Amino acid sequence: MSENKIRVLMGKPGLDGHDHGAKVVVRAMMDAGFDVIYTGLRKTPRQIAEAAAKENVDVIGLSSMAGSHIPFCKSLKPLLKEYNLEDKLWIIGGNVPSKDHETLKKMGLDAIFPTGSHFDDIIDYIKSRYRQLV
Repeated sequence: MSENKIRVLMGKPGLDGHDHGAKVVVRAMMDAGFDVIYTGLRKTPRQIAEAAAKENVDVIGLSSMAGSHIPFCKSLKPLLKEYNLEDKLWIIGGNVPSKDHETLKKMGLDAIFPTGSHFDDIIDYIKSRYRQLV
């Protein structure tokens, strides 16, 4: 883990082309002092896992607005193990219906931040969990 700054990778999975929300969250994280790597649009699970490993991030964040969060996370889960990323904080935000939260938690996601979540809640959660990991 990084010495001073929490390193976050923010990924946009699959064919989801809606990235305004992700960019706003990235900016809020940067303003909070995080070192944030934004993958850009339309990334595969492998691309996200590879980038997270290469950048040695502390947090893997996904932004999903197109409804593909469950199949994407199912594909990403084994790659987290393959790339030795299982100890990283794994979060998702965006258009994630409450009916899917339990399924995502069972897959191993640490937190879900639906559309409308407050930046402070996201940032406070990451800071709190990061302190527990170091």
